Order: sequence, then C-alpha cells, then structure tokens
Amino acid sequence: MEKIFVKPNGPLKGSVRISGAKNAALPIIAASILGTEEIVLEDIPELKDVEVITEVLRRLGLKIEKNKNTLKIDPRGLNTAKTDYELISKMRASFLVMGPLLAKMKEAYNSLPGGCNIGSRPIDLHLKGFKALGAEIEMTHGEIRATCEKLVGAKIYLDFPSVGATENIMTAAVLAEGETIIENCAMEPEIVDLANFLNKMGARVTGAGTSTIRIKGVEKLTGCTHQIIPDRIEAGTFMVAAAITGGDILIENIITSHLKPVIAKLEESGAQIIEEGDNVRVIGSETIKPLEIKTLPHPGFPTDLQAQFMALLTQADGQSSIIETVFENRFMHADELKKMGAKIKVIDREAVLLGKNKLYGSKVSATDLRAGAALILAALVSEGETEISEIYHIDRGYENIEEKFRNLGANITRIDV
Repeated sequence: MEKIFVKPNGPLKGSVRISGAKNAALPIIAASILGTEEIVLEDIPELKDVEVITEVLRRLGLKIEKNKNTLKIDPRGLNTAKTDYELISKMRASFLVMGPLLAKMKEAYNSLPGGCNIGSRPIDLHLKGFKALGAEIEMTHGEIRATCEKLVGAKIYLDFPSVGATENIMTAAVLAEGETIIENCAMEPEIVDLANFLNKMGARVTGAGTSTIRIKGVEKLTGCTHQIIPDRIEAGTFMVAAAITGGDILIENIITSHLKPVIAKLEESGAQIIEEGDNVRVIGSETIKPLEIKTLPHPGFPTDLQAQFMALLTQADGQSSIIETVFENRFMHADELKKMGAKIKVIDREAVLLGKNKLYGSKVSATDLRAGAALILAALVSEGETEISEIYHIDRGYENIEEKFRNLGANITRIDV
C-alpha cells in the first residue's frame, strides 16, 4: 500500500505548471465515441481516472494511442454498446459514455457508477434527459439499458444544474433529429470546453457557459485536434498552498476567469494575487483572516475547493464558517483534520472552524480526492510528520502531485509500505 509522508519545510516558493483539467478531459474522452475520424486530445493529465475512461473506450472497440499527455483516438472500431462492469463501478465519470453510445449506437448498457463517497449524486436527471430525447430506459439488478429507434430534439429542464447530466444530454443530443434546449443546465468551464470540442467535430452547440444550451442535431461528427483547458481545481489547490504556508508561488497555465470566487476569497483572507496573463502569482500573508464560505454551482464557490480552504482556515486568526450546499456528505475530511489538532464543529451542512490551531503530524486517511489534497496542505504547516493513506483518491485527480510540491520546496515523499 502506498502512502504519502509530509513534513513541514517552511514557505513554498517557485513556479508550478497546471495540468489539463480532469473534469474536462473525462467527458471529452467519452464524447470521442461520437467521431468518425481520428481525434487528437492534447494536455490530457496522467491520472487514474483517465486510465479508467480510456480503458472503457478500448473495451468498446476504440483504438487509443497515448504519448505522454496526448491521446490519439480512432473511434471507427466501436463495436459494442455494453460497458465493462468492473471499470464503470470504479469511477462515476465513466457513466458519461451513456449519452455518446445512445447517440451513436441507438443503445447503451451500463452499470450504476462508482466514485468518491461524497454524497448522493443520483443519475435521474441523466435518464430524464434521455427519455425526453426518445429513449426507453430499463433498470435491472444495478444495470441500466437505454435504447431508441432514433433520438429527437426536445426541451429539457434540469431540476438541478448537474454537470454530469448536462454533459450526457449534450452528447446524446448532438446527433438527434431537430433542436434540443437544455434549461437550468450547468455553467462550468468544463461544459464550455466540451461544447468547443463537439463543435470542432461538426456539432452545432450554442449557449455553453450560460443556463440555457441549444443544440441543433447533425447527421455525423468527424474528428479534430483539441487542447484540454487547465485544471482550475489543481490551480486553486496550489494557490491555497501559497496562502497557508506564507509562500510565494507563480502558478502557470491558468485561466483566471474560471477562478473568480477563489481569487476573491484568497484576497479576503489576506493573500496577494498578481495576475500575469496566463500565470498568477500568489503571495501568502503572515496573518490569515477568517472567512465565510458557501459552496454553490458555478459561477459560485466550487465545492471541489471546499476541503482545501478548510485546511487554510484552521490557520486563520479567528472563527470561520463553511456551508456546503452541493454535496451533503462532503465534510468527512473534517474528522481527519481534527486528528491533526484542528478545532472544527460540523452541524448538518455547516462547518465552524476556530482558527489559529497548532496542527500536529498524524496518521490520516484521504477520504476522497479533494480531502487528500486538503490533508497535504494541512501537513505542510503541521509539527512533525504526517502519514496519509488511501492516496489512490489523490491520484485520481492530481498529476505528479509530490513532484510538483517538492519543486516548490515541500518535504513530501511517497512510500510503498
């Protein structure tokens, strides 16, 4: 079993390049099923989740060549609409092949998805969208089968702006007959990246990044070359690393418009943010000011950075609060931080933190992907050594995380014990 060990080593300094976004890469790789010619995807992060989704596609018959951070995908070998249970159960995002398979093959067989245990993430909105487009849905023994004679455009209102449902409905609708309108849809930058990718292949998608997306169906999609956007969550994690250690980090390959609420909260905490084109310099302050944070769907404060900010606020000079509105079970990292000495009280969906905690190195567990990042951040300012287990969660979303932190001066190692 691999573990990560961290010892404090003072303020982090230097530069770090942000990888391509996991949450953009996964739906775009899945959507490659729709193509009829070769697709080249650049800046694909080397992550466990990417390995899983590419293997899902290989078992569907697609040919995939990997060269460092580039994938070449030939979708012409697609020969089945039934996914592999073992792979799908590992990762929730693998459910995103449902929409492309339904559009391309007129059928899709999938098991219920897995992933981080951060709360209820029902697939009912995905299925509601497929039904509106004309699909019939059967569910038996944890398996979902969607079939159709043809898909026809429809107006679909999402009860919640679900990212996954928006992506699945988009990829199903691009080959549907007529126009599809998705209302109250997700507005995340990763949705925009998916729309740009689909349009490069010949789709007609407008409105991505707003609450209403319009899709005019086309007969076929071709191929293209596409570069994945930078990972705003990884960028935010290293921005917090500068703030919590009182460091000075130049973060390269970043789109600041994707991180407005994060930048605003870091500045409110006392950090200095200097934007330099595609780079951002973050200079930590000697005193971290307390914050009140409420997670919301984009363009609100991202739930995927809630855990990292909780680590930061253990060091704030005063009482802070975090309200989690997106996932109901996303405070599991609070118990792990409390093992290190953090003073956190969780009631329902609100965490109250008493700052200026002296943290101590402890044996802790990465309860989910972003919790793992938060524990690394807390360990950077703890007394003694911190041992983090269950780090496969971290590997699902961060490329070369120890190397990137070491290059900034962190004392961090990975050991197979």
